[in-house]
Amino acid sequence: MDRRAFVLTLPAALVGGTAAMANQTYKSYQAPTHAVTQRFPDFEVRDYAPQLLAAVTVKGTRDKALGQGFRILAGYIFGANQGSAKVAMTVPVAQTPEQVAMTVPVTQTAADGSDAWTVTFMFPSGWTKETAPVPNNAAIRIVEHPAETLAVHQFSGWAGAGRIEEKATKLRWAMNDAGIAPAGPFRSLFYDDPFTVPWNRRNEVAYPV
Repeated sequence: MDRRAFVLTLPAALVGGTAAMANQTYKSYQAPTHAVTQRFPDFEVRDYAPQLLAAVTVKGTRDKALGQGFRILAGYIFGANQGSAKVAMTVPVAQTPEQVAMTVPVTQTAADGSDAWTVTFMFPSGWTKETAPVPNNAAIRIVEHPAETLAVHQFSGWAGAGRIEEKATKLRWAMNDAGIAPAGPFRSLFYDDPFTVPWNRRNEVAYPV
């Protein structure tokens, strides 16, 4: 049976032909504003609003780079910036492979052989590039990320490098079955801290489309 027969296109709150964006939270943390426009058995398609991101790129294995990048960004939002300003934590922390190796810390190892990864943190609503604290660490970049559409697969449990690659491969096959082509490398999205028991964790892999 053609799996595309299972697609559900959401008609609720249509604005300009697409589902209206809704504010999102996860365990009391602000999450990216998005609308789910299609649901398939193994993934859903989401339209995301623009985001302001703190980003850092590091070399290393996927797992080590994620930890290093998170520590750098956590230091920044907890006050390691000019003015010692505090920025509220949001979710998820995202990790994307870089196609070209970087010379500064922060990202993760890619299936295509790249060993550089960009780790990002989303600013809460209300911050702008002009009002964002200036980082003490020159490796941190403040980035205005445009609106985008992602195909997203959500899963729980451990999210080590091998499992992430497995989930990304399955997502790509499911997208292929649905006639949806990825427009770039996949990213990993992590919603919970390392102390959360595996079965209560929310993880996602996502391809831009």
